[in-house]
Amino acid sequence: MSTLEVPGARLYYETHGRGPLFLLITGAPGVADVYRAVTQHLTAHFTVAVYDRRGFSRSLLEGSQDYDRRLETDADDARRLIEHLGAGPAIVFGASSGAVVGLELLARHPSAIRTLIPYEPPVTRLLSDGDTWVRFFSEVYDLHRRSGPEPAMTLFRERTFAPYDHRYMANAPRNDANAAYWFEHELRQYPPAPLDLASLAAHAGRVTPAVGRESRGHPCYEATVALGMRLGRDVAELPGGHIGFIADAPAFAAALVKSL
Repeated sequence: MSTLEVPGARLYYETHGRGPLFLLITGAPGVADVYRAVTQHLTAHFTVAVYDRRGFSRSLLEGSQDYDRRLETDADDARRLIEHLGAGPAIVFGASSGAVVGLELLARHPSAIRTLIPYEPPVTRLLSDGDTWVRFFSEVYDLHRRSGPEPAMTLFRERTFAPYDHRYMANAPRNDANAAYWFEHELRQYPPAPLDLASLAAHAGRVTPAVGRESRGHPCYEATVALGMRLGRDVAELPGGHIGFIADAPAFAAALVKSL
């Protein structure tokens, strides 16, 4: 077990393999374990770093938190971890809201990133019906407050993601504390977070937006395509859906390496 002290938290992290640094940033549920399967297929090429984002599981909060700047803080945590490992700039892969963190990291700390692969970031403000999705995420949050995490996650899963993903998501290990933290501080905040498109465009050559081919027609796929258009970048289509790195890890890892 390794930890890194950062302002306001202690980050749990792991490293595996040898080679250039490849940092994986998780979305929900915020823990390194979601990348367990894909990591073993990347270590032949890279030093893979995975971590629990602050507030989730083993990355404990210490003192007061500025939740109005949580995305900025998440990006700064990733930057500090890359610097701590001393092998940057890093290849950075972020999935879902972890991809939003990766985009914020590139905009604020471009020297930390060699290549960024934002995988299905829920940047729904880039969609023509983006406001509809923002309202829907607020409705899911309200359902969570009324009825608890299970019905809220079911509604969120069935409306937002492809059927390909539903079984894997439904059978994911349950952690009510992580779910509550995500509902409270991320579901409503990260999808509509403003992107610094000017800063991202200045470093667009480092960005490879990516999607799961089974996600076509669903909001995170379409938002990623919109992001690629804004940055003038082709979008890589990888095996599986929103969580292809879990459901189809060997093929996903092979395609991810090829996309680099």
